[in-house]
Amino acid sequence: MACSLVFLGHSTVLLDLDGVRVLTDPVLRGRLTFLRRVAAPVPAHHHADVDVVVLSHLHHDHCDLRSLALLGRDVRLVAPDGAGDFLRRRGFRQVVTLKAGESHTVGALTVTATPAVHDGRREPFGPWAAAVGYLIGSARSAVYFAGDTDLFAGMRDLSPDLDLALIPVWGWGPNLGPGHLDPQRAAEAVALLRPRRAVPIHWGTLFPYGLRVFYRDRLREPARAFAAAVAARELPTEVRVLAPGSGLTWLP
Repeated sequence: MACSLVFLGHSTVLLDLDGVRVLTDPVLRGRLTFLRRVAAPVPAHHHADVDVVVLSHLHHDHCDLRSLALLGRDVRLVAPDGAGDFLRRRGFRQVVTLKAGESHTVGALTVTATPAVHDGRREPFGPWAAAVGYLIGSARSAVYFAGDTDLFAGMRDLSPDLDLALIPVWGWGPNLGPGHLDPQRAAEAVALLRPRRAVPIHWGTLFPYGLRVFYRDRLREPARAFAAAVAARELPTEVRVLAPGSGLTWLP
């Protein structure tokens, strides 16, 4: 059975692994606080019949409550430690929280939370929760979804046999704050992880109102720069740059 993904934009990816549909950090709307989606809208069939949602942290561009509501209040959510009460109070009935190193099984898949170097507090007045990434795998395949993180030495030991790494390479504005990877540091992450394939995420989708005309390069260049940086390091990883809405299929 082939595995597949569709990059839906920003940090949202639909994975189909061993017959289990996984949605990462869903942001499915055209507007989000002061951000506007500049990519094409997300078709409804890309978030239908999802088996599990994994949330890396509670920032608004990774945990959008209105997008989660589109999936239904009974969708299974896997979230970081500290996020459970916040999500349950908003009506979500199937919430599993994981600390780094803990796992949860969904069908043939095991979802394991991994460390992340990022501030997980929901601004401005929301709760603190951890920020994590996830290893999502079975006996046949293994995918790393980094969420938001800076480099950390433990990346080298996350998994010896990664089919795919979903690596953030930018953000949603002209500049990056702490706890993020830029294209060069994202390439360093690939050097530590050594996946067979890498897909850049967290780029080319959301931008603050009114600023797009001044910073068009921020919507195009991060993914290209990441691919070039991986190539310059002569790493064995195949980089696939996907525009929002496009996909990839592979055999484990």
